[in-house]
Amino acid sequence: PWRVAGPASEGCLMAAPRIALIHATPVSIGPIADSFRRLWPEAEATNLLEDALAPDRAKQAELTPGIAARIHALADYAMLTGADAILFSCSAFGPAITAAGARLPIPVLKPNEAMFEEALALGDRVGMICTFQPSIATMRAEFAEEAARLRPGASLSVTLVDHAMAALRAGDGATHHRLVSAAAAGFSGVDAIMLAQFSVATALDDCRARTAIPILSSPDAAVRKVRRLIEQKT
Repeated sequence: PWRVAGPASEGCLMAAPRIALIHATPVSIGPIADSFRRLWPEAEATNLLEDALAPDRAKQAELTPGIAARIHALADYAMLTGADAILFSCSAFGPAITAAGARLPIPVLKPNEAMFEEALALGDRVGMICTFQPSIATMRAEFAEEAARLRPGASLSVTLVDHAMAALRAGDGATHHRLVSAAAAGFSGVDAIMLAQFSVATALDDCRARTAIPILSSPDAAVRKVRRLIEQKT
């Protein structure tokens, strides 16, 4: 069940770059749309939602070949829409996204790679707030890869905020923001705090109100990076 939003590009020339956003849960769509509106309104951001992915991934201890094949299929479909770049918004599929991107001639970004780069530029000690447990293992591995490349010896402290994602999916943003911002306030001795999932970015302002530690959101960082990549090509 795929759902594509955005005008079709067949038969016409588009001056604005088309960025295909691929989501595994509806709650990721709003935060990245907001980031594009603020940081790159000229881009044409389209949305491809496969909302069975997140619950199916949550049932598995590891990323299965079947789920990886679905990630590949989604990336291929995004290419058919005429995308100039693809950005995945769910953090639990990193290895499959990397493999899909290696096959395609356009930039394919994992949701958190840009945020990792920005966090490592701020210091050796990084905190991260997660609300989706299956994403933690892949994100730890991806952070370690980025740290080895950019800042060897950097450390990552992870806090899992139980029940926050369920609250947000139920439409209770206030509870989600309260739980996430409390986790942010609980960090000390870190140089930056990352909000792991795109959906967690909805609590960014509440988190910044609770701590002086720099807080990074994955949607904002991702938009900055994909814009940079596209503008370097033109």
